[in-house]
Amino acid sequence: MPQLPLDTDHTAVLIWSRIAAISSDWMARLELAPRDCVVLLPFAQHLPLARRAWMAQGGWPPRLETTRTLAESLAPELPPEGGDISFDVATDQLSAADLLGSQAWARDWKRRDPRGFQLAVSRVVATAHLWARAAAQQSPELRAAYWEQARAALAAGGPGEMERSLARLALEWAAATASSPVTDALFAMPVPGLVLVQAGGADPLGEAVAAVLEARGGQVLRLDTDLRLDSLFDQHPPLGTLELALCSDFEDEAQCTAAAVLAHVNAGRVPVALIAQDRLLLRRVRALLERGGVALADETGWTLSTLPAAAQLMALLRAAGGHATLDDWLDWLKSDIARRLDGDSTYASLQQLESKCRSQGWTRAASVRPEQLSEGAARLWQRARQVLQPLQGGAKRSLGAWLESLRDVLQQAEAWAELQSAPSGPQLIAALSLQQLAWPGSARDAVQRGSQLSPAEFVAWVDQCLEAQQFVPQPGEALPQVHITPLVRAILRPFAAVVLPGADAQTLGAAGAGASLTGEAVAEALGLPTQAQRRDAQTAAFAQLMRAPALTLLRRLANGSEPLSASPLLERLQQALEAAGHAPVQPWQDARVPTNVALRPQARASAQASGRLPRALSASAVESLRGCPYQFFSRVLLGLRETDELGDEVDKRDYGTWLHGVLYDFHRWRVEQPGSDEVALMQQAATAQSAALGLDAAAFLPFEASFQRFVPRYLDWLRGHEAEGAMWAAGELDREVHPAAWQDGVLAEIKLRGRLDRIDLLSGKRGLELLLVDYKTGGAAGLKDRVSDPLEDTQLAVYAALMDAQPLDGVDPDRPMRAIYLALDDAQRIERVEHEDPQASAQQMLQGLGQDLLAIHGGQRLPALGEGAICEHCEMRGLCRRDDWSAQEHA
Repeated sequence: MPQLPLDTDHTAVLIWSRIAAISSDWMARLELAPRDCVVLLPFAQHLPLARRAWMAQGGWPPRLETTRTLAESLAPELPPEGGDISFDVATDQLSAADLLGSQAWARDWKRRDPRGFQLAVSRVVATAHLWARAAAQQSPELRAAYWEQARAALAAGGPGEMERSLARLALEWAAATASSPVTDALFAMPVPGLVLVQAGGADPLGEAVAAVLEARGGQVLRLDTDLRLDSLFDQHPPLGTLELALCSDFEDEAQCTAAAVLAHVNAGRVPVALIAQDRLLLRRVRALLERGGVALADETGWTLSTLPAAAQLMALLRAAGGHATLDDWLDWLKSDIARRLDGDSTYASLQQLESKCRSQGWTRAASVRPEQLSEGAARLWQRARQVLQPLQGGAKRSLGAWLESLRDVLQQAEAWAELQSAPSGPQLIAALSLQQLAWPGSARDAVQRGSQLSPAEFVAWVDQCLEAQQFVPQPGEALPQVHITPLVRAILRPFAAVVLPGADAQTLGAAGAGASLTGEAVAEALGLPTQAQRRDAQTAAFAQLMRAPALTLLRRLANGSEPLSASPLLERLQQALEAAGHAPVQPWQDARVPTNVALRPQARASAQASGRLPRALSASAVESLRGCPYQFFSRVLLGLRETDELGDEVDKRDYGTWLHGVLYDFHRWRVEQPGSDEVALMQQAATAQSAALGLDAAAFLPFEASFQRFVPRYLDWLRGHEAEGAMWAAGELDREVHPAAWQDGVLAEIKLRGRLDRIDLLSGKRGLELLLVDYKTGGAAGLKDRVSDPLEDTQLAVYAALMDAQPLDGVDPDRPMRAIYLALDDAQRIERVEHEDPQASAQQMLQGLGQDLLAIHGGQRLPALGEGAICEHCEMRGLCRRDDWSAQEHA
């Protein structure tokens, strides 16, 4: 077999001219007509390079093909028959699940361990694909013997009993596939001469075709372009520059990679091959290069599921699910495929809908009350629910029925045209068979008719289908300066420079996964890919990069806190240079220019609001003014808010809202139904509030357990409280008043407002007293600290002011008033913490607050204090830039 060495006649630019010359000489020597011969190339990217080389040589060229292109030109590829392996992962997953579920030993597996069953299905599909591909590399006459050899090898041993059972299932599925591989046509083609170009390791299919041709008396020329890494430079020094960049971390490696590419481009060394190994790193490098205006051609593409069209389709499916949160619905409604639901008003209606959902704390679709929505929001909500109806319902359906419903939903939502116009939309539609029906009798048709899927299984199937597809974007109009390509596709291509990031032990030269169900020994005996073969192929591809005029290698020294060693291939390259007496790989010269950025510490934030006052104040607003004037400015005067989350996770705040409602219903019903069982009444109130708030029962379970402990403690406290002469009078009472102390000037328009949790009437030493009760779902320790200085306790003082200004109906406005916090979640008992003389505190608070408001109106500055507990979880921290203050400001 002629060997094409590493020398100046066989560079990446000249090697195809040498291949053409050697092949033509061979054909002439054997008196073979070139037009009757075939040259089999390793990859489709080599086709234009070979054609140009033969055109430059002149004369009639031979037929230049890869095994795939040649097979497709010789015979049409028919769709696999029902039950056959289709090589479509999502389709074959369903076929394998049915096949595995039909086995007696695995029948109960899916119910007992769904995740383990699905993992087994995936391994069966992967192994069946390996078997089928390996068998396709055998001539049709030898295939039956190959299956028998495989059965015997599996019977002799393997990794474990379960693995052997799954491997046998995969083997028999592959062996029972009736559809003949399209490449079978290669074994029957009548050609007098065949040239087989080897690059990146031997091609088993090409070798099998060559062996059959030689057995029939045909002529075969094998051209081996592979280089031996360990003896690479024994006969010739390196053809170009070899340099290595050592990078400190991920970001440094990304920046150095982009800088190396730009250096080659600026020096006129184009096109540049950027080797894609680490997808995350390449995403960052690509962003840096696009920012620099580099023309890119990405030959790796993206997984279809990561692109906008797929993400929007998955958002639609999640919204249609039975456990969808309102965030799931809003994700879909905000997508491009939902923007025609309410015509031109969709955006405005969506804004109204989202604002209402967040203000009400609705977290699930069942929580939404259409009667409380604005006209546009209600119309959009009803339309969205109507559109998704075909995909809702918990019953199983055939895959075909699910796909038909999905197509109907997209058409009803007027999203079909939007999806088709998206860059990846047509491929998505084709991948899911949404436009064209599967070929009758094909494997996909059999799966669509026979597989019964639950809603969750259908969503998982769609996700899997999109995960298995690659989308490769079309290059722009400009001639690409940089080609992002996998290592194996850079072989024998005339790049002026190659940049290879990820030359570390985890990325380059690491052994890939072998055939997990068969074991390495069986895989090697039967022609399945092994770890050793994958390592050898990567080594051969890496060695081919030495034909390029310039090669820049980059590696990370650490991955987070974990040190990273050099790739074994990089070490072997260094050893090959040293053994041949050549200079080692040179350090990369960083062309980046450091820029010194001076520190610019920020002054303490401060604001003025001359002439501005809020229309209304709540207890929290008063607390904000006292705690940090700048927070008051941002939160109250500017009205800034963090967006509330709509996830279905139940937190302490949700529990507090729920418990307030439960206690209000309990006391109200207790008055209406005297003598009722109090425990039952409390449980009834709890159930009603859970339904009203749309809380997820599973997510609320921890709080439900806490509530069961709370009920007897609360009823014990209540009996003692009522034994002291207390009686529930009202609850959840909204008040909005104009305090008497603010009747003059600019303060006259300001309202004080709030909601009082509970008001009791109490027969005390001073006669009938009013008792204000504020529930707190927490312990008593913090509340005691709060009331230790009554003038610092804002909340109960505000509530006292509200009741003073608007007394309870039927109660003497001059009656004495008391106020307490009721700690509901204390570990030992329900505990009350009383505020001393709340009416006096209220009067002093109103007087001081009025003076503060007048000062603000007059232009007094509102500084950020930057201290105390109020600063720890302040949502305005990013606005005041406390973390960027100078040391003097912090002091």
